[in-house]
Amino acid sequence: MADTALSVPRRSPLAGAADRLAAVTRASGGEVRLAELPFLAQVNVRLDAKGAAADTVGLALGLSLPLEPNTVVRAGELTVLWLGPDEWLVVGAPATERDLEQRIRAAAGDDHVSVTDVSAQRTTLLVSGARARDLLANGCPLDLHPRAFGPGRCAQTMLARAQVVVVAWDEPGAGFWVLVRSSFAGYLTDWLLDAAGEYVAGD
Repeated sequence: MADTALSVPRRSPLAGAADRLAAVTRASGGEVRLAELPFLAQVNVRLDAKGAAADTVGLALGLSLPLEPNTVVRAGELTVLWLGPDEWLVVGAPATERDLEQRIRAAAGDDHVSVTDVSAQRTTLLVSGARARDLLANGCPLDLHPRAFGPGRCAQTMLARAQVVVVAWDEPGAGFWVLVRSSFAGYLTDWLLDAAGEYVAGD
């Protein structure tokens, strides 16, 4: 019997919220833009930052692993977030997680490296627009002022009591990524939609 499970299309944690996110984006007149970026590849990597594997893994990915706390390095479609002194999150295009795992493991060789595909654990919300920082600041303890949390920064923090990873992008209008566990994605989206109400015309 054929394995019908393989033919079932993937459904993102926020597939049912797409219309509501788009509606708030339209109603705010660009003040706030909300959208899900589903199925991004996410691979957690742990290794000795001072060991040879740090360099070889970086070469395999086409970038240098960020060593400064809470910073981000990008190259093409790959983004690497510093999560700790020996921990990074490699984020890539959808359906590339297996390739990323293989490249990292091959580059590490016999060096001790932990590589874990965590793509299914989280989804990613895009929060941008002129009032994006204000919106996030309503529920986040971080100082999100550009002087403290400018482009190219990332942090593990809480947003509306949900554990998240926030990334500040450097392209104009790119705003923030908010990486949240799938089990909290619906709750956090409801909170964002409610908090964005003050920027919606007529509210």
